[in-house]
Amino acid sequence: MTGRRPIDPPEIAFARDDQATPAPESDEMEAADETDLLILDATEAPPPGAESLASGRDAIIRAVKHAPAGPGVYRMIAADSSVLYVGKAKSIKKRVLSYTRPVGHTNRIARMIAATASMEFVSTRTESEALLLEANLVKQLKPRFNVLLRDDKSFPYILITADHVAPQITKHRGARNRPGDYYGPFASVWAVDRTINALERAFLLRSCSDSYYENRTRPCLLHQIKRCAGPCTGEVSHTDYAELVREARAFLSGRSRAIKEELALEMEAASQELEFERAARLRDRLAALSAVQGSQGINPRGVEEADVFACHQQGGATCVEVFFFRTGQNWGNRAYYPRADRSLSEAEVLGAFLAQFYEDKPCPRLILLSHKVEEQALLAEALSEKTGYRIEIAAPQRGEKRDLVDHALQNAREALARTLAESATQAKLLEGVAATFGLKATPQRIEVYDNSHIMGTNAVGGMIVAGPEGFRKSQYRKFNIKSADIVPGDDFGMMREVLRRRFSRLLKEAPREGAGEGAVDGAGEAAGGVQDPEASGAAGVAQGADIASPPVMPGHDGGFAGPVVPTPVEAGPSSAEPDEPPGRDPEEADALPDAAEASPWPDLVLIDGGLGQLNAARTVLDELGITDVPLVGIAKGLDREAGREQFFLPGRTPFRMEPRDPVLYFIQRLRDEAHRFAIGSHRARRKKDITEAGLQAIAGVGPTRKRALLRHFGTLKAIERASLVDLEQVAGINAATAKAVYNYFHERPPG
Repeated sequence: MTGRRPIDPPEIAFARDDQATPAPESDEMEAADETDLLILDATEAPPPGAESLASGRDAIIRAVKHAPAGPGVYRMIAADSSVLYVGKAKSIKKRVLSYTRPVGHTNRIARMIAATASMEFVSTRTESEALLLEANLVKQLKPRFNVLLRDDKSFPYILITADHVAPQITKHRGARNRPGDYYGPFASVWAVDRTINALERAFLLRSCSDSYYENRTRPCLLHQIKRCAGPCTGEVSHTDYAELVREARAFLSGRSRAIKEELALEMEAASQELEFERAARLRDRLAALSAVQGSQGINPRGVEEADVFACHQQGGATCVEVFFFRTGQNWGNRAYYPRADRSLSEAEVLGAFLAQFYEDKPCPRLILLSHKVEEQALLAEALSEKTGYRIEIAAPQRGEKRDLVDHALQNAREALARTLAESATQAKLLEGVAATFGLKATPQRIEVYDNSHIMGTNAVGGMIVAGPEGFRKSQYRKFNIKSADIVPGDDFGMMREVLRRRFSRLLKEAPREGAGEGAVDGAGEAAGGVQDPEASGAAGVAQGADIASPPVMPGHDGGFAGPVVPTPVEAGPSSAEPDEPPGRDPEEADALPDAAEASPWPDLVLIDGGLGQLNAARTVLDELGITDVPLVGIAKGLDREAGREQFFLPGRTPFRMEPRDPVLYFIQRLRDEAHRFAIGSHRARRKKDITEAGLQAIAGVGPTRKRALLRHFGTLKAIERASLVDLEQVAGINAATAKAVYNYFHERPPG
């Protein structure tokens, strides 16, 4: 304070202010003198919800006495200790005082004030440090009232290693611990794979692992199809291979024109010397380089390195489209759907989005925006301090840069329109589910359970979650079966353990009122559930918070629309912990904001199994006193024929749907996703056991045969991928042992 007489908070009244107060994110309020905010006026009419607002303002006024006057970050905390909002300010005290005005707040701010029970403050040296800290805390805490990026994925890169005599080219994601040159980011793994395939043809770099390289005695198939120079077996000298690596690094560093000119000159020289085979190889390499550049779409001439952001709003939802340009080439784009209040403008959402986006990602020297954001200069200063070089942020109005922004904006419009249309389709399917199973309301959260094992070994239970926006992959859970009382292969016992662990913890962590009111019409008994309490560590989701989830895109595995496409991904999450969430699908984008805060309880539980599985599930829920969670068992038809599924509900006669019913296809997709996830989790656990116990875990494989297999194939992954014929060709491996090894890796779990 500045020597003014302190005012006792209980005696404070508030002045009438006919002017709308700027949102707390604005710096305009910080210029006001704090005494102007504390003028007595007993004639003020109570606003709607005056008691709640008064309670929240009282909590804020008590906190103001401890608020620092300098820059920093503040947190508004609810009575249940969940974080409501994280904000930054040049002067925390002045910013916090702006919340004590009795009128002029938007509905969002008023709700936030009313829910506030306490506040916490963190001082920083500069406002730019406060901005970076705010972005970090928002991503970590996921407050209800902040704009949330809802992205926990890292971008893929191309890595050319530097720790081997014959450098490897490979895709890389995560921490850059391995020595080498990293090129990116790319928008998707698909873009990286496509580029690496073209670069292999252009520069003949090896993509195999070091262990595979060291165990080669003859050139592999990639050498035969002219996608590798074959340094492992001396097909090319290390000196010549190093020259290929130099050319590849130069190309990825932006010197593509010079490399193409060099290759063209070499090709002409070879043809003049009548070395036509060499000239043909150089011609093929030139064609591969042209394919890399030609498939990138729009390629700017005057922009060497930049990220382009375009924001579009429609129907209360927001889409931010990001394009990545490196070395003068378009390296892909990705759509994001941040959770944001409807009252926020596109510029406000974009400003909050940028700070969170670069909190854990490398930043280019130029950032182009579709809208000029309020704290553009401050954001550029903060990113410059973080990266160590000057960052320019601009919203171009003309020229080539504006064309790039317009191109990104058009993609944002189209992506959001598609997603909104497909979300409407999912709403109709969910309404059909409610009608089919007699639910009182359209389900917003569906949980599907399945088990996977081989003869009772490595038994794993899987739970997937789906809602109006598609599969919520961040909320998938696996359960390593731990009970020693379960007989190997007892599917009913496994289901009982999974549901008992799931719902007992759910009741403990997220109890709800009215759990026994019933949720099914005419079904006799019903069933109910909870938002996932298995969320891991600090990244777990507070009750009532929105969760990152994928949008429903055409042909995308994260959505329901379109034909069912088999998913090649079979590897589940690591089984290091008993029940842990899987990693996010690297190809998934973020979800649209939910229309309302998601309930932690499921509105419908689907069990992959018939009457026996359903009775096992019903028994567990009855023991826990849960009677309002709708349960449905899905039994496969004769010969496991799709379209002949039989549905079991407590208190109802089993029934089938019409073979071409869209709701049936929808349920099949849910069931198949649960099956895929459970099998992937089982295989990951089985693979871990093999890694720990070695190949000797396979019957008939001892130390000698293990050495023979590894000597022949090089790695465990190569053995797993080998055909039965290849296994039989290994010295010391007879037909019976080869079949045992093959069956161990390829036998399909039941379920």
